[in-house]
Amino acid sequence: MNLLLILAAAVVVAVLLAVVIVKFVPLKLRWLVSVVFLALAIFLTNKIYDGIMEPINFAKEKKVRYAKVIKNLKIIRDAQIKYSEANGQYARNKDTLINFIENGQLVLTKTSNKPKTIELGGGITKEISEKVIDTIGYEPVSKYFEGKDYKNMFKVPGTNVEFELATGTVEKVQGLNVPVFEAKVSKEPILKGLSVSLVKQELEAVESDQIKGTHVSVGSLGEVTTGGNWPPYYDKGDAIAKKD
Repeated sequence: MNLLLILAAAVVVAVLLAVVIVKFVPLKLRWLVSVVFLALAIFLTNKIYDGIMEPINFAKEKKVRYAKVIKNLKIIRDAQIKYSEANGQYARNKDTLINFIENGQLVLTKTSNKPKTIELGGGITKEISEKVIDTIGYEPVSKYFEGKDYKNMFKVPGTNVEFELATGTVEKVQGLNVPVFEAKVSKEPILKGLSVSLVKQELEAVESDQIKGTHVSVGSLGEVTTGGNWPPYYDKGDAIAKKD
């Protein structure tokens, strides 16, 4: 919209100046007007260029910033999944989750089928196969987070804020409540310093190839999911997050 206004203004100014030159400017002074025209043309060209490049640069920069944020959200998600495997629920507290990664253990099990004889009545028996799960050991949770900066996973990169963490339950089917979690942060601190008008548009994003809504989040308090609200291309590699 800004670019269209600039172009419209440029056309109007050019027409008015042309009229003024023809009617009022003496022939010997028209060289000066030409210089003014040239300066104005350079100014407008720069404005048009900036108007074209601003949304392009915004799109590139937001992807770099979002990728860094999503990288931390993935660590939080993985930690919550492991915590749920060990405890049957999600961690409510940030320090609890970090401590679990550092000191927690996961049970290693082995599933086997063992024969079992059951009585059918009247002296009749039947051989069946029964699934048995045995504990065969333990492994540290920390092995799954080697090389990951889990101690700072709740800090939102490039900002001075932290992710919000919440837990709850959702009725998956009637009578069955399932634990859920959500970690999220508003887009505004992530995009701080960028075009105010473009940030406003980003907060209202609804397209399928965009991060929808006002927050970047993983999990949900309204449905059973451990997915994030970002489009799939953020999961195809971390190269975009490596830009300084």
